[in-house]
Amino acid sequence: MADENADAGPLAAVAAGDVLPSELDVTAYVGPYLFPDIRRRRIAGWIHVVIGGLALAGGLSSGNSGLIGAGVFLLLVAGYHFLAAWPLKIDQTEALAVASRTVGFPVGHASAQLGWRGLRSRPSWRVLVYSADAPPSMRGLVELDAVDAEVLGEYDEPNPEDWSDLE
Repeated sequence: MADENADAGPLAAVAAGDVLPSELDVTAYVGPYLFPDIRRRRIAGWIHVVIGGLALAGGLSSGNSGLIGAGVFLLLVAGYHFLAAWPLKIDQTEALAVASRTVGFPVGHASAQLGWRGLRSRPSWRVLVYSADAPPSMRGLVELDAVDAEVLGEYDEPNPEDWSDLE
């Protein structure tokens, strides 16, 4: 049996198998993406409290030191979940607005990423911005706290990338 795409050449075979994943399909766009709230860590914290409390109670009633240790450990993990459950007060749209006010040029394309700092995993936005001209002559990086919108750092420079082959 002959291959159906053999006469069409190698490009037809590549084009037939080259498809975007469904999550990147812009025709299925249903609205802005909302980043999940970090306070959901409290759910895991409460689960650890319940299981740790049961393990601790069971260990104390039976004299099982391993179960007591597991219960204490789970309660410590629960405490960490509660300490690291920061309220995400600044969403990605506000982070982009703060970044565009922080850099000294009109912003065109931009991208925001949520990261975490420190032992308690305090959330911070890292926003990469490009100037609005085509091709972009400036680029910048702004990091801001996602809890209180404090700008933690800002860096901008002339864009060193060569865009001449894309014009």
